[in-house]
Amino acid sequence: MIREHEVGNLEKEYDHLFEIDANLDRLVRRIELLNYINPLNIEKEKQRFFASKFTAEPNFKYPKLKFNPYKLHRLFFSQRLERIADDRLRQLYQDVIYHYANMIQCIETIGKGKNFYYNSLRVYGTPRERDVQNARFILHFADEPVSSDMEKVFSPNEAKAYFLDFSKQYDFPLQVRFSTHIAADAMVSNSSQTLVIKKNAKFSKNQLLTLANHEIGVHLVTTYNGLLQPLKIFSNGLAKNVETQEGLAVFSEYMGGALTLKRLKELAYRVLAADSLIKGYSFADTFDLIHGQYKLNRHEAFAITLRAHRGGGFTKDRLYLSGLSKIYRKYQKEESLDVLFTGKVALENEDVIRYLKNLGLAQPITYKSHSFAQKLNTNTTLDFILNNLK
Repeated sequence: MIREHEVGNLEKEYDHLFEIDANLDRLVRRIELLNYINPLNIEKEKQRFFASKFTAEPNFKYPKLKFNPYKLHRLFFSQRLERIADDRLRQLYQDVIYHYANMIQCIETIGKGKNFYYNSLRVYGTPRERDVQNARFILHFADEPVSSDMEKVFSPNEAKAYFLDFSKQYDFPLQVRFSTHIAADAMVSNSSQTLVIKKNAKFSKNQLLTLANHEIGVHLVTTYNGLLQPLKIFSNGLAKNVETQEGLAVFSEYMGGALTLKRLKELAYRVLAADSLIKGYSFADTFDLIHGQYKLNRHEAFAITLRAHRGGGFTKDRLYLSGLSKIYRKYQKEESLDVLFTGKVALENEDVIRYLKNLGLAQPITYKSHSFAQKLNTNTTLDFILNNLK
């Protein structure tokens, strides 16, 4: 951990950089996409969709914006980047500003159909052909027998107790709150360092271990590591960090012995759902692909379809599988993953992070994901699949 007087010396040497970094920190706090992308009326629209025999397009309602998008855009682009003398540092912050400007456009157009979808593409992209092929390859494998660990018998309060106990192995606080307005059963809010649990969900033993390794073991670890860096962009997030961060999180499930073929298939379905958007599929069309053709049960098929179609077409979910594949390959080559835990960073940032470390502007990580210390996965089918992804 860097000492205060060391930060003070850096702020004197790189005064313009730290001024811009602090400005961006104040601006970024207002635009956490996950605060806006999850519909407020999921359960109501789910019941209506099922009652219509899977034909009525859901009419989702979204939270109101708490900021003025135009003013926020202007504030981002008013930063005097020309004052940063170092070319690499200036480019890094320029990329960050463009990334968050795109994020503002995403939030501004939530619920506005194609307008949102095109903005989502700019931030998250669309599945490549090999991603779709990887997804279909995974779905060819026969389902494994259902064990008692997969039965959803735990309440949200029991889940909270489990997560609080799990977090004791890390020396950082865990804040937990409940919500009915999230698409996932649990997620981390980066801006408030909080684990949010879905109030009306039930959890299996395996799911609790999965979520703990994913949300606490990676997302909160990188959040707190980022907060301990001299520059705030590490906790707020560098450009296009989602693929790497979600790849690390799913890899943590694998290393922690929580990843199952069922979970891997879920990530494959997400790729196909994201791919269906660029083909012009409606909500009902995507649901029919997952439920009608692939025979996934209607509740899980609805959840996957919702994640892809929320906002007007949200392609973030395509990145989990490709991110896992990239992190797995890096692990197989016995390359260190520590740099990727510096904060909310991407594989593409490794060189610039090392450069920042040489300047004293990035520090070694404080927290490591405990699941990465030893491989607890014993499922040879998963090893075979991960070794054969393109």
